[in-house]
Amino acid sequence: MKNQIESLYQKSKKEEKLIIGLMSGTSMDGLDIALSSFKGSGSETEIKLLHFKTGDYTDNFRQQVKSIFSKKTVDLEMVCLMNEQIALTHAKLINEAIAEWGYHNEDIDFIASHGQTIYHAPKSLHGQEGLPNGTLQIGDGDHIAVNTGIITLSDFRQKHIAAGGEGAPLAVYGDYLIFSKQGEDRIMLNIGGIANYTYLPGDLSASKVFSTDVGPGNTLMDQYVQQHFEGLYYDKDAAIALAGKVNVQLLKELLANDFFAADFPKTTGPELFSMDYLEKAQKASGTAALAKEDVMATLCHFSAQGIIGSIKRALRDLSKPVLYLSGGGMHNPLLFSLLQAELPEVVFKTTSDLEVNPDAKEAVLFALLANETICGSQIYFGERQGVPSVCMGKISLPK
Repeated sequence: MKNQIESLYQKSKKEEKLIIGLMSGTSMDGLDIALSSFKGSGSETEIKLLHFKTGDYTDNFRQQVKSIFSKKTVDLEMVCLMNEQIALTHAKLINEAIAEWGYHNEDIDFIASHGQTIYHAPKSLHGQEGLPNGTLQIGDGDHIAVNTGIITLSDFRQKHIAAGGEGAPLAVYGDYLIFSKQGEDRIMLNIGGIANYTYLPGDLSASKVFSTDVGPGNTLMDQYVQQHFEGLYYDKDAAIALAGKVNVQLLKELLANDFFAADFPKTTGPELFSMDYLEKAQKASGTAALAKEDVMATLCHFSAQGIIGSIKRALRDLSKPVLYLSGGGMHNPLLFSLLQAELPEVVFKTTSDLEVNPDAKEAVLFALLANETICGSQIYFGERQGVPSVCMGKISLPK
């Protein structure tokens, strides 16, 4: 143990660290693996993305995860087994990526693993008096560390909740350090399963920074495609949605949820925006027999309206902000065109313009959180509810 602690200490003092960040989101389309070099910490952080890939999941593995994902009632034995199985699968994909990129495992200083969220339960969603915010990500860090031989940081969201947050979104911490720029108001919009954004003021004031979930990004569209279009996991190029027409009654019912009027910051997940949510909206709007293409068109507009409404609320005091897109949803041409049409005052770019692959952004951000913890740093955002100034991530040693 002493040698392991000494190794951790020596790595923390290195001028340049190589850190692999991992992200497996609610879409479960694979494991995002990003290798980045880090110099410094805090506001002095210098990051260079060296390599990125998405490791493919097998259909069987994906179905195993889905069997325990976002369900109030699950097989606890399966939860127990998948905690290990997810970690072993991720470790295998990491080892393959390291070899593919021409490195040896001993070249890598740290792994930052988000794990796989299987349930997210902030008070605003569970509504059970006397119970705290909760979230659960599985894919045990010890198993990753042992099977890669690399010190691993994991389970980042628990510290956020312990310190008064809701466990999400965590993007604010990395966005502020990596992407803030004097003189430019920025909105960092990530459209994953759930859409969220971080507002970065041009005066660099940390007390004005905030990050919030805004509603569904891809989650409802992906769930619907997987349920109704055999062999498809998502609506590539919005082909299905573009073949349909928006149903105004259904769209109105989908938007009739208190979440959209709630104050920022807020968090949500597929626990709310599920197939059950859609079915109830269809029943209430009398659209249960709606053509599948029309449902997809409406779901795409639903995601767009959630994003547009929340950004317009943030823009009240801004003249010409720049919005930087990332996440899988940015590749949806219909969704992107809807955002552009409804937000003409916004300049649209992607994080590629900031030298970060948009698909790699979340994995890079978790690597940054690991770097901050290893360096002993914490980012201060003022005394605000929901944005605690803490280091995050539990440390697992390989031996």
